[in-house]
Amino acid sequence: MNSPLTPLFILVLLPIAAIGLVLFTDTGIEPALIYASVKTFVILGIIGAALSYAASRLADRANG
Repeated sequence: MNSPLTPLFILVLLPIAAIGLVLFTDTGIEPALIYASVKTFVILGIIGAALSYAASRLADRANG
């Protein structure tokens, strides 16, 4: 099942990955800060995906 949000997710993920790579290779940035931001991004992404899935299931049940 292909979600219509997949291309949008890829477009959002590319610049975030590029910024993360630059920050990770910068010696002045604490690595723990990078790992914490990645964990936060993943957790918020999972929560957002779960909310989106729940909303789509609720809309399907209400419409049919």
